[in-house]
Amino acid sequence: MDADETVVAEPEDEAATMVAEPKAKKEKKEREVPRYHVLLWDSDAHSYEYVERMLKELFGHTQEQCHKMAETVDTQGKVIVYTTTQELAELKRDQILAYGKDDLIKSCTGSMHSTIESAS
Repeated sequence: MDADETVVAEPEDEAATMVAEPKAKKEKKEREVPRYHVLLWDSDAHSYEYVERMLKELFGHTQEQCHKMAETVDTQGKVIVYTTTQELAELKRDQILAYGKDDLIKSCTGSMHSTIESAS
């Protein structure tokens, strides 16, 4: 070996010499917010007028939508009246439960029954 020659030792660990490359930005995966149905359950102690008025006031449905939902709950035992996030579904369920009795029916003692369920 000549005096002018320089010996460079090869690093044993190849990873130690690698320059970290910036990681490619992963496309942000949009997270879907879970959706929940607000269900209204049938009751013989509530009139169509009560159901339609409640749905219009609480959800802003059209008169036609309200009437169709009142028919569905009467004939099928339940109807989905709204689909939204869990927090809002819980609020809407609670509003139905707190709506009060139907003054058109003497035997009515309180609000209609409502629950929420996962839409997926």
